[in-house]
Amino acid sequence: MIYKRSSQLFVEAKKLIPGGVNSPVRAFKSVGGTPIFIKKAKGAYLIDEDDNKYIDYISSWGPMILGHAKKEIIEKIMSQAEKGTSYGIPTELESELASLIVSNIKNIDKIRFVNSGTEACMSAIRLARGFTGRDKIVKFKGCYHGHSDSFLIEAGSGAVTFGQPNSPGVTKSNAKDTLIANYNDLKSVEKIFDKYKNEIACVIIEPVAGNMGCIPPAKNFLESLRSICSSCGSLLIFDEVMTGFRLSFGGAQKYLGVNADIVTYGKVVGGGLPVGAFASRHEIMDMLAPEGPIYQAGTLSGNPLAMRAGLETLKILKNDLEFYERINSKTQRLYEGFLKEINYTGIPCQVNICGSMLSVHFTKNYVSDFDSAAKGNNKVFKDFFHYMLSNGIYLPPSAFESYFLNDALTLKDIDYTVEKFKSFLKKQL
Repeated sequence: MIYKRSSQLFVEAKKLIPGGVNSPVRAFKSVGGTPIFIKKAKGAYLIDEDDNKYIDYISSWGPMILGHAKKEIIEKIMSQAEKGTSYGIPTELESELASLIVSNIKNIDKIRFVNSGTEACMSAIRLARGFTGRDKIVKFKGCYHGHSDSFLIEAGSGAVTFGQPNSPGVTKSNAKDTLIANYNDLKSVEKIFDKYKNEIACVIIEPVAGNMGCIPPAKNFLESLRSICSSCGSLLIFDEVMTGFRLSFGGAQKYLGVNADIVTYGKVVGGGLPVGAFASRHEIMDMLAPEGPIYQAGTLSGNPLAMRAGLETLKILKNDLEFYERINSKTQRLYEGFLKEINYTGIPCQVNICGSMLSVHFTKNYVSDFDSAAKGNNKVFKDFFHYMLSNGIYLPPSAFESYFLNDALTLKDIDYTVEKFKSFLKKQL
């Protein structure tokens, strides 16, 4: 494929934007090469600046669950734009979207909209601390909750030690209140609570991890977290920025059968426009300003274009009774196709799946946490990414990211992807 125009644009972008991108994964640092620049998208396909066409398996990292440029969504956004793009004043749309979400999530009473998943998770942590009167939080190694200071922390010498900053600009004083456990490792959580249980405001977790690849929770792991938090007076926060309205209309809570105290949303709830949200029961949410003392605000929060896009997206998902069965079936077809070729060639490779999320890891052992994900063969992954890209298939340009399938994908797209996966594996023999 020709990447002349994309390469030129990347050179120019680097002069004006740090690294040439506005989110690091886009720079292809982990896979090498020059990132492609997209000029348009429709359905399941991306078109780059050199007019190359790709089957899209990231769906803008999750939001485009219906596919790109869905006619019904675009028409609603355009109609709303004619009425104004931002007011900074309440609209009925905010309440409509709030009602649709709250009425379909059993354990929440109120929701507040923000502008990103980072904002949602940051605000949820502040709310948990304010509600409990405690300072410390527990997060899991490899789980990503945005780029707020509290989350850019990873383990020191062990799971029970205070975390250490892993980004310049994050202070040690901030890091000391973040405790790191290992995903799918209940004992690491129990050790932390044994030592700090009266100081822990909350546990925040991706119920299905999506930033070390797609990694589902182990049996009874989330249920045990729920029990620990309840017994110790800590709040359980589910970061459902990825999984909310993707795994099911009730999100991971419904899909996995475990309720959290606070839930954060993003991606799908914005219908492709920037939106985040956090939600909980009355007594917790009523602590927020202007009703309570915990401050949170945002000039563009509840933006009418985003509210309209999110509202129409969720309406389509709710009214299409076969939607989740259909998109999960497509993902299962991709999963089974990959497994068949792996088993045939014997190449060390693992494929994880949960609903319409999936990831490929070139390693011989099952991937259940960040450390096992990190053992994947990065050279093979790089070759795999670029081979698929050269064949018109856009995959996550990092071994630590999940695929997000969209409903516009056809069975022909899926089968073509499996065929190219087969061709790649044969090249490794």
